[in-house]
Amino acid sequence: MQYRLLGASGLRVPALSFGAGTFGGTGPLFSAWGRTEADEARRLVDVCLDAGVNLFDTADVYSDGRSEEVLGAAIQGRRDDVLLCSKTSLPTGAGPNEAGASRHRLIRAVEAQLRRLGTDHLDILILHAHDAATPAEEVMQTLDTLVRSGKVRYTGVSNFAGWQIMRQLAVADRRGYARHVVDQVYYSLVGRDYEWELMPLGAAEGLGAMVWSPLGWGRLTGKIRRDRPLPEGSRLHATEGFAPPVEREHLFDVVDVLVAIADETGHSVPQLALAWLLARPTVSTVVMGARNETQLRDNLGALDVRLTPEQMTRLDRVSAKPAPYPHFPYRQQEGFARLSPPLV
Repeated sequence: MQYRLLGASGLRVPALSFGAGTFGGTGPLFSAWGRTEADEARRLVDVCLDAGVNLFDTADVYSDGRSEEVLGAAIQGRRDDVLLCSKTSLPTGAGPNEAGASRHRLIRAVEAQLRRLGTDHLDILILHAHDAATPAEEVMQTLDTLVRSGKVRYTGVSNFAGWQIMRQLAVADRRGYARHVVDQVYYSLVGRDYEWELMPLGAAEGLGAMVWSPLGWGRLTGKIRRDRPLPEGSRLHATEGFAPPVEREHLFDVVDVLVAIADETGHSVPQLALAWLLARPTVSTVVMGARNETQLRDNLGALDVRLTPEQMTRLDRVSAKPAPYPHFPYRQQEGFARLSPPLV
C-alpha cells in the first residue's frame, strides 16, 4: 500500500480507502448501493486491513446511521488499527435543528456518530454540505472545540464551492482555529470539474483530495458499453436520478479508450480508472466502494497498474471537456497561460 499525507497535515492515509456507503443499506438510494451487514462487513474490513487499507469513510445520512453502526461493529476490537472518517450536516430528520452546521447540530451529531461507531473520536470529520445560514465563525469555532476536546482529530469539507472553503479557512487563520485539511470531492474520468477551481485551491491551501465515486457513479465498470442496453444488475437503474450527470457519448468515448488500454495491459477497466486518479495532483486518497469481496479485490489491483505516459495522455484527451469561464482563456490563450500554468 502507498501512504500519502492528508493535505497539509501530518496524517498519513492509504492511497485507496474504503467507502462504507454499502453497509446496512436502507431506503431507495442506499439499498441500491448495497445491503452489507455485520458478518460480511467484517470480512471486507479484514481484506482491507490485510492490503493496508486502514481508512474507512461513512456518514450519518448513509441509511439513517446504519452504515456507521455496521462499520462500528465490523471494527470492534481493532479501533487502533483503523482511521475513521464520517460526515455530517445534511438533513437527518425533519426537525428544525436536524440539518446544517450550527454549534447545536454539530456537537449533537458528532456525539451520536461516536455512539453508533462505538468509539471516542473521529479521525476525520467532514462537513457534508455548506450551511449558508450558519456564520462561518460559529462553524469553525465549533469544529475547533471538537478538535481541542479530542473528539475529532482533523476536519474537512465536501461539496463546497471554492469561495465557501476560503471563507472558512480565512476565519480559521484569523482566529487561530484548526484548519481544514481535506476536501472530499467528486472526481473521475467522466467528471473532471474538480480540476478547474478546487484542485488549484487544494494545492495552494493544503487541502488533500479524498475522491468519492471514482468510477463515475458505477459507469466506469466496463459493463456499460456503446450500443448495449444497461446491464440488468446495474445500480444505475435505481440511482441514476441521484448521480452526477454525464453525456452518453462522452461516457462511451471514455469507456472505449479504457477498454482498449485494458486489452493492452490485462488490467480491468475499474483498475485503470482508479489508477488514473491516483496519478492526479492533490489526490490524497481515492474512496473505493464494493458490494462484495470480488469487487473489493479487483479495485485493490489498481495499485499494481503502471500507466505509460502515452496511455495517460490518451485518457486525458478523451476525458477532457472545455474549460468554463473564467478558466478557458488560461487554457487557450498564450498570454493567460503564461501567467497561470495549469496543474494538469
